[in-house]
Amino acid sequence: MTTRSERMTLLAASDPADLDRHWKEFDRHPSLKWTRRPQVGAIAVRARASRTGSLFELGEMTVTRCSVEVDGTTGYAYVAGRNKRHAAIAAVFDALAETDGDHKHRIDDILSDLRARLDRCHAAKIAQARTSAVDFFMQLQEEK
Repeated sequence: MTTRSERMTLLAASDPADLDRHWKEFDRHPSLKWTRRPQVGAIAVRARASRTGSLFELGEMTVTRCSVEVDGTTGYAYVAGRNKRHAAIAAVFDALAETDGDHKHRIDDILSDLRARLDRCHAAKIAQARTSAVDFFMQLQEEK
């Protein structure tokens, strides 16, 4: 079981094509009511030079936000970039995960699949980075 924050992070970080594929697998889509249709905007990004350094304004980032009501439960999504469909599906999945309806177990399976895909992608990136790692230890040879 994940927290809502972890779930929203997972949905936002997932490949939109994976979310779309899972959405298309539903036999019957739930009825939904838009509380905020997908909107593109910008947010300020703050950064810190180190763990103890002061915060500074790094710049702005484009995000898409959305909220939707499914069976009386509101789902939210904030995703990087301008993909309105990504935000909409993520918000619906968030709402379905908060309900105790028929779709609850299905959403749990979807979230498990998305987490596994992200973990595999992360592992592949680490493996690729390791291929270019440089070992800076020197071996000294004794003179004869």
